Amino acid sequence: MLSFKMALRSISSNKLRAALTMLGIIIGVMALVVLVSLVNGATSSVTDAVSGLGTSMLTVSISDDKGMPLDLNTVNGWMEEDGIGLVAPYISSSVTASGDEESGDVTVYGATPAFYDVQGMQLAMGRWLKTSDVENHTSVCVINETAATELIGYVDCVDQAISLDGVEYTIVGVLSDNEDSLTSMISSGSLVVYLPYTSLLRLSDSLTSEVTSFYVSAPEDGTMETVEAAMTNLLMERFEDDDEAFNISSQSVLEDTMSSITSVLTILLGGIAAISLIVGGIGIMNIMLVTVTERTREIGIRKAIGASRGTILSQFLMEAVVLCMLGCALGIFLSWAILQTVTTVVSSLNMTFSLDGGVVLIAVVFCFIIGVVFGLYPANKAAKMKPIDALHYGG
Repeated sequence: MLSFKMALRSISSNKLRAALTMLGIIIGVMALVVLVSLVNGATSSVTDAVSGLGTSMLTVSISDDKGMPLDLNTVNGWMEEDGIGLVAPYISSSVTASGDEESGDVTVYGATPAFYDVQGMQLAMGRWLKTSDVENHTSVCVINETAATELIGYVDCVDQAISLDGVEYTIVGVLSDNEDSLTSMISSGSLVVYLPYTSLLRLSDSLTSEVTSFYVSAPEDGTMETVEAAMTNLLMERFEDDDEAFNISSQSVLEDTMSSITSVLTILLGGIAAISLIVGGIGIMNIMLVTVTERTREIGIRKAIGASRGTILSQFLMEAVVLCMLGCALGIFLSWAILQTVTTVVSSLNMTFSLDGGVVLIAVVFCFIIGVVFGLYPANKAAKMKPIDALHYGG
């Protein structure tokens, strides 16, 4: 306790020098805490967004049908199987669309009624495609808000007509351009039109009736593991146990990849910040060597009246540690202030940044270690001084 009080007294006797000495530690702590907290906050927000973009669905693609191509009826029939929820086959093409205002290239998807629920879409107005639309090849379509604005000139365009490669279709629904689904996020800002699956087959000569891509969701009481197992069994049975004939993927793969990337990024940024702290530690060692030189006569007097080597060592070591920990405390406080400011600035993006307890603990421990490591040499130099030499020092 006495060494701690003496360390505080020594630091407060030259406040400007102490502040400049701590600046390296403060900047290092801020770099570590702020950068890692920003990465963690961004990762959390993106992960939450991805979790809402279809983690409850599988994407299935067929690469080799073994001479037994899937058709629409077969795929739709799988919705009756145990462990499987909705199955939504789809095809896509690019066509030229024209409306009342403009014309241009649009992406057209051939879909079924299940596609809407599997993708978690939202209608701004009108309705989605019905089973009767698919069965009867109805000339109706659903477009997104961007397509409505660009092609028609306004969003409230239900019952209006657009032309796709010269064929007229009636708009029965307009999808909201929100980002609550994977499809909406990918197609944001693009012109997208949805036709009944069979209607797109008639429109495009390049497409075949074989189903090669579809989405699968889990039933209400099921899990993704259950539906993946059920889907795998169905496909293995159909394609002669050849697991290379098809591919099943889920959003969890994307989440795992993102987690790996952000972990590497966190370690990289943490390493860079750690280098800043080490540089700050070198600054502390430098100023402590100056302090030892300035207080040589004091050291000689204390040793002459009976101070032991351990007492002198602990005094200067304590001073170095206190400098580090004060810099650490200020760095953490400033980091908190910066993160609060950033959170306020990006509040419209629904992103929140806060101090990561684990990172703060690492910063505190690392600063303590730096104080000990870089303060040990100056403290040991002071402790090894001979009283007679220190008393005769004239610097």
